Amino acid sequence: MKHKILAIAIVSALPLVAQAQTSVTMYGLIDASIGVENNDAPGESSRTVVSSGTQSASRLGFRGTEDLGNGLKALFNIEAAIAADTGATNSRMFDRRAVVGLQGAFGTVTVGREYGPIAAVASASDTLGQGFYGSNLASFGTNRLTRRLDNSVNYQSNALNGFTLRAAYGAGERNETDLQDTGDITGVALEYANAGFYVGAGYQNREDLPSGDSKEYGVGLGYKFGNFELRGGYLAADPEFANGIDNKYEQMNAGVSYGFGASRVYLNYQQQEQELGDAEGKAITLAYTYTLSKRTNVYASYAKLRNNGTGVFTLAGSGNAIALPATAFGADPQVYNIGVRHSF
Repeated sequence: MKHKILAIAIVSALPLVAQAQTSVTMYGLIDASIGVENNDAPGESSRTVVSSGTQSASRLGFRGTEDLGNGLKALFNIEAAIAADTGATNSRMFDRRAVVGLQGAFGTVTVGREYGPIAAVASASDTLGQGFYGSNLASFGTNRLTRRLDNSVNYQSNALNGFTLRAAYGAGERNETDLQDTGDITGVALEYANAGFYVGAGYQNREDLPSGDSKEYGVGLGYKFGNFELRGGYLAADPEFANGIDNKYEQMNAGVSYGFGASRVYLNYQQQEQELGDAEGKAITLAYTYTLSKRTNVYASYAKLRNNGTGVFTLAGSGNAIALPATAFGADPQVYNIGVRHSF
C-alpha cells in the first residue's frame, strides 16, 4: 500500500517537474506621449500629435525556454510592435523578432527574424538607447543599414573574458512583388565589455542584389563611471547602384547622460551625411526621465535637426519620424514631447 501511494505521488508530481523545466513569459511595453512638432516645410505649421514609442517602441511579446538537460536549452521569442496611440499593429504580426533556437556551452543559435550583428553595436553606443528623436535609429531604413534580418541563422557566443562574437547569415528570397531577389546578407560583430567600458565593431554585406553589393559597417564606444555614461559611434552604409552613382551614407553620434536620484538627463549630438548632393544634417537632443517605479517612468524631450541646403534628413525616434516632403531641402524640423512609459 505504501509503494502504491508513493507511485501515485511520483506520477502526480511529473507534470510539476516538467513545468518547472519549461518557462513561458508574456511581456510588453507601452509608451505614449503628447508633443508639438514642426517639420519646417513650406506651407506647414506646428501641430500637436499623440504618439506611440517616443522613448521606447511599444510592444507585446512571448518568450520561453525549455531545459533539455546537460546545460542545453531550447528557446523562442516572438515580439510584435503595437501603436499605443491607435491600437494598430504593423502588417507583420511579429515584426520585431520571431526566432527559435538552442543555447548551451557553445553559445546561442537562433533561426528566424533576428537583429543583425551591427544592430547590437549601434544600440550599445547610443546614449539615447535608440529611443527619443535624434537617436541613431535614423541610420536604419531604405538604402541604409539593415537592423533586422529575415530568413536568418544567427550565432552569439557566450562572453569570454569580456568578448562576445556575433555572426549571421540571411538567405535572400524572391520578392513576390517585382520577382527580384532580396539578396543574401552576412554579418559579424565583435564586442568587448568590462568594468563599465564597452567597444564594438560590426560589418554586414548584402550580396547578389540586381544593382550590386551593399556594405554596412559601424563602431561604437561606451564608458560608465559613477552616475555618468558616455556613448558614441559611427555607422555607414555604402550601397552600389546599377547606374554607378555612389550614395554612401554616414552617421556619427556622441552623447552623455547623468543620473541623480530617480532622475536622468540625456544630451546627444548626431550628424548625418549622404554623398549624393553633399547632403548633411545635424541634430541635438535633450531628454529627461523620472522613474516612478521599477516598471514606470515619465519623460520629456526636445530635439532639433538642421539640414544644409541639399539635406532632407529627418528626426527619427524608436517609434516615430517627422516626415519631410521630398522638396523641402534645407528644412529644420524640431519636436517637443512629454510622455509615460510602462513595462510589464
